[in-house]
Amino acid sequence: MSYPTGPPPEPGLSETEVADRVAAGRTNDVPVRASRSVGQIVRGNVFTRINAMIAVLFTIIAVIGPVQDGLFAMVILINTLIGIVQELRAKRTLDELAIVNAARPRVVREGTTVEVATQDIVLDEVLEVGIGDQIVVDGLLTWSGGLEVDESLLTGEADPVVKEAGDTVMSGSFVVAGTGRFRATKVGRHAYAARLAEEASRFSLVRSELRSGIDRMLTWITYAMFPIGALLIYSQLFMGGHVSMEASSADGQMSGPLADALRGMVAALVSMIPEGLILLTSIAFAVGVVRLGKHKCLVQELPAIEGLARVDVVCTDKTGTLTEVGMKLAEIRDLGGHEGGPADDPSAVLAALAASDPAHNASMAAIAQGSAASVRQVPDWTVTAVAPFSSARKWSGASIHTPEGERHWVLGATDVLADPGDPAAREAARLSEQGLRVLLLARSAVRVDADAAPGPVHPVALVVLDQKVRRDAASTLDYFSGQGVDVKIVSGDHAASVGAVGREVELPGAEDPVDARDLPEDPDQLARRVQEGSAFGRVTPERKREMVGGLRDRGHTVAMTGDGVNDVLALKESDIGVAMGSGSPASRSVAQLVLLDNRFAALPRVVAEGRRVIGNIERVASLFLTKTVYTMVLASVVGLLAVSYPLFPRHATLINAVTFGIPSFFLALAPNTDPARPGFVTRTLRLAIPSGAIAGLAAVTTYLLVLGQQTVPTDSDRTAVVITLCATTLWVLLLVAKPYVWWKVLLVASMAGLLTLAMVTPLGQWFFALDVSRPAEILTALSVAGVAIAAITVVRVVDDRMTARAETQREADGQEAGATAERV
Repeated sequence: MSYPTGPPPEPGLSETEVADRVAAGRTNDVPVRASRSVGQIVRGNVFTRINAMIAVLFTIIAVIGPVQDGLFAMVILINTLIGIVQELRAKRTLDELAIVNAARPRVVREGTTVEVATQDIVLDEVLEVGIGDQIVVDGLLTWSGGLEVDESLLTGEADPVVKEAGDTVMSGSFVVAGTGRFRATKVGRHAYAARLAEEASRFSLVRSELRSGIDRMLTWITYAMFPIGALLIYSQLFMGGHVSMEASSADGQMSGPLADALRGMVAALVSMIPEGLILLTSIAFAVGVVRLGKHKCLVQELPAIEGLARVDVVCTDKTGTLTEVGMKLAEIRDLGGHEGGPADDPSAVLAALAASDPAHNASMAAIAQGSAASVRQVPDWTVTAVAPFSSARKWSGASIHTPEGERHWVLGATDVLADPGDPAAREAARLSEQGLRVLLLARSAVRVDADAAPGPVHPVALVVLDQKVRRDAASTLDYFSGQGVDVKIVSGDHAASVGAVGREVELPGAEDPVDARDLPEDPDQLARRVQEGSAFGRVTPERKREMVGGLRDRGHTVAMTGDGVNDVLALKESDIGVAMGSGSPASRSVAQLVLLDNRFAALPRVVAEGRRVIGNIERVASLFLTKTVYTMVLASVVGLLAVSYPLFPRHATLINAVTFGIPSFFLALAPNTDPARPGFVTRTLRLAIPSGAIAGLAAVTTYLLVLGQQTVPTDSDRTAVVITLCATTLWVLLLVAKPYVWWKVLLVASMAGLLTLAMVTPLGQWFFALDVSRPAEILTALSVAGVAIAAITVVRVVDDRMTARAETQREADGQEAGATAERV
């Protein structure tokens, strides 16, 4: 084969020239990483708002003593170390997977095309690009083979731009048709989209409902700490609420009203701070990254784990996603619409078309392999014009000069090239209903690069491709159906072929596939039709994006899966983009998740991991905020009554550890399949506020009952308050830990055992200042705790019933609204 439209000889840079540019620093030095650096991880875990609060409170205790009251700082230190270790594990996993997923641009060096890492590109480098490739540096086009570039990610312009020699190409755009070569004019941070690409590729712990909700609650708590701390200090110093620490002054710590007031304030504020909440959220995400990494799932943006758990619609491409990556040429059905000479033999023509296409897609690769077996050698014809395949026009072609004259051949979708009433179109539709992919080989009267191409065509042969449905596709769709997630197949293939695949995987609604060309242009009507259907064919890249956008506008959280350049716009438009590892570099670059082993069946694992993270963090948040609320209630009432604060900081540390701190680590990493729902903050506070308020009032009640007419509480009085709080909050832990399994029961029992051990052993009594020598006070504490437990249970039952009733009403309203819309 010879074709004057091919690339001219190009030596490219020599190894010496490359080395000189590397030494001069003229390289594409943008860091490409999917995780934070070690320094960023350490700083991000150490220099936090919560750690700053704890540091201030510990400094106070370090001055006034005793050392036991500063134990809370050790807990924070351990938590921070755990957070750093977990995120370093996640970083290692992400970096290893990112290397596998990294794009390998093709450059011309010393006359040979080689693949290099993106960072190894130097200034003046000659790069070669084809369909699906992302342009990684800015450059000047030196040769174009029908090159069309989509710059929508940079400019917002949806239409592909035809590029000719001498035109500029910008980093961040991607090739949708043809091939080309360009010389790099700007590399590294000087390239157009380098800064955006660097920011987009970083490991992220933000931009999620969980993170934003927790940050909002932390802000409220921070504002509340100042007035409550001031009230405690004032009441202890000036309203008669201070404690004489004569019994402890022998240990060497400061005593007196100011020290006592500060000690009480620290005890209250330490319990108000949900110190483990941020940590456990980060750990849950990081562990999720590691778990998914073991299954070859690269999380390019961390909140994608959370986002996919909230997805209620999955739009998936057919070829390469529900079907196997490769195809096989099953049949070349000669339609007889040719003169019968050697230049019209369908097998020879297909071999010539395959040879003229330097960048094979999956269909052309199958045709090249299959036609090569039918002909002894590729005919020595000259290609005079080439029209590369485009997902938008759905055909490709070549004008070929043969000994029998010039022929203009096109290959593409039958229902696009031929009239619907043509026998070839009817036969193609019949074959498509069997799940086969059918292309039409036809002759055109005009050159394929003419503006009027392809014009009227004469069908010559049907090219039948066999595509095998993945064995695990049906079970994957069954999982989504059971989880209340709608699946929609959105493909550029014939609608009948899409429907056949949908029926094979038992997708509801696939028996009535929709041709996207028949969808209405009105956005509202389009969104309604897409919401109702499940199998769509002949979808252009722009229409695919509009369909995803319409679903989002109707309140759905949409995930888009795909592997080709035609999926890029929809991947970017969706809430969560999922690309296949074998897909185009452009699709992988814009996706939040990359399935490196190309298994669509990995998506349920990602959904389950996201649900585990969301459900468990919601549980943990309820626990920590219950602690915050009961401390606020206890501190406020004590401050207003002008009595001594009943707890030392060491008491707060003990309570926090056995009721929330230790259990939360296990609960944050436990299995959890609860479906994700919006309203994280509201649901968390709906449990934490009443439970915390009841626990706080119970602690105050016990304190006032055991204190009696005294002005200075004894260790036994304080122990009674500890018992009430621990019993009440352990009950809250039991409520949050549902559904019960053996290890959760064992966990709660172990915490109760630790508390008992601290109270009955001499070492525990000395270290935590506990005294259980007064049975009457212990009985009082347990009785008040029993009443509080009953009250919390009643509140929880009532809330659950109201929530269930509200959800039932919402479903009924939604069904009624849908019926009304259908009637309209």
